Amino acid sequence: MLKIIIKDGENIERALKRYKRKHRNIKVMQNLRDAQFFTKPSVKRRRQIQKASYIQNLRDQEDI
Repeated sequence: MLKIIIKDGENIERALKRYKRKHRNIKVMQNLRDAQFFTKPSVKRRRQIQKASYIQNLRDQEDI
């Protein structure tokens, strides 16, 4: 459970921004989505390799 301690005189918008950043960094929604369906380990590895090759291609395109 995420806890955001609001300091005295702190703007609620700033506290909300800290909450959103923490929420994104610990990947709460991503973990929930991943746990929704079972994914075979071989499929996970394949997706990871595809993602890495895609990112590598983007980086190679930048260098050209």
